[in-house]
Amino acid sequence: MDAEIISVGTEIVLGQIVNTNAAYLARKLTQLDLPATYQTTVDDQPQRLERVINHALTRAQLVFVCGGLGPTADDITMPTVARTLGVDLQTDNQHWNWIQQTFKQRQIKMEPDNIRQAQYLKGGTPLKNPVGLALGCWDEINGKVVVVLPGPPAEFQAMVEESLIPKLKEHFQTGKQITSRTLNFLGRPESQLMSEIQEATQNETGISITSYVQPTAIQVRLTVRDLPKKEATAKINRVQKSILAFEKPYFFGVGDDLTLANVVVELLKEKNWKLTAAESLTGGMFQSTICSVPGASNIFDGGFVTYAASAKEELLGIPNGLIDRYGVVSSETAAAMAEGCRQKLNTKIGIGFTGVAGPDALENHPAGTVWVGLAIEGQPTKTVQLHLASYIGRQAIRTLSVQYGLQMIYRELKK
Repeated sequence: MDAEIISVGTEIVLGQIVNTNAAYLARKLTQLDLPATYQTTVDDQPQRLERVINHALTRAQLVFVCGGLGPTADDITMPTVARTLGVDLQTDNQHWNWIQQTFKQRQIKMEPDNIRQAQYLKGGTPLKNPVGLALGCWDEINGKVVVVLPGPPAEFQAMVEESLIPKLKEHFQTGKQITSRTLNFLGRPESQLMSEIQEATQNETGISITSYVQPTAIQVRLTVRDLPKKEATAKINRVQKSILAFEKPYFFGVGDDLTLANVVVELLKEKNWKLTAAESLTGGMFQSTICSVPGASNIFDGGFVTYAASAKEELLGIPNGLIDRYGVVSSETAAAMAEGCRQKLNTKIGIGFTGVAGPDALENHPAGTVWVGLAIEGQPTKTVQLHLASYIGRQAIRTLSVQYGLQMIYRELKK
């Protein structure tokens, strides 16, 4: 079985946006043992897209056409696919009525071309869009399957998960039993992590171990094929145990969509502990990350963004002279921030972030120098210094600082 992913978009061809959809779909297809042997990118030009689709149909049994389902002139995907396959478009009247009601409710003027978002290939099956307006489509023609999907990543991923994957599982009966599990790690370079995992599992056979670098974690997928579920699960359990014998300090859970923030919030809820934060270089990113988790209001009432030294002193009650003596980028300041915010809001845990996001140095410290302080009621305050690579850029330094702060909390909660 060969599959091909066709990504449509001039902005992708020109390098103006990163094509995350193709990588996401490829991973999902691999998990279903339907690997995307071919991947093609084409701009918003109907004749070129038509040629690409025709070529894909000569070498793949499953073709995905992704992007270009909006209501504007450059959204040419659905009519081009219809013309290429020799079919007409039809309107899903129920979906069209829903679109009209949505525009009316939001008090937004509707354009005539919005009807295109309710159209799909005649004879095909519309794919529901759980978080957007445009329908996708599944069509079978001459023994092959053509799937049309939207471009915005949130819509794309929701449609893949909720509408596409169930149909793929139903339609393609490969006869293979695939069992997999995703382990999440933070704090090890991918090369070092995988080298250590290879050493820990060198005597294991019949299991595939692959890694995927995410912005906030490294995911390691364990996959077993062609074994009954019970035997495959036992093998994965054994391999996971071998891996965690080496890597447990860097492991924070199982699951494709797991985040460290989710894990920390759930653990805090279990303990009925509350958390607050004082942030300098991260500028509220830690608190925003916590608040992105459903149920965060149970463990978080508020916090502080204290970018300037004066704000640290005035809002957190840091003693006069401490910052002058030790500097903003210091263990002492990180500890005082953690203790100050915890005391101000009377929480069980307070965490403080201070450091250099870059690109310039601060107090003779290079970009990537970060101190994180952690104050827990009844325990000595701890601090950790991070030496993050300056070349990863300001935003990545801030993001990783937040993740390492979450990791500090996680380790304390798991004791």
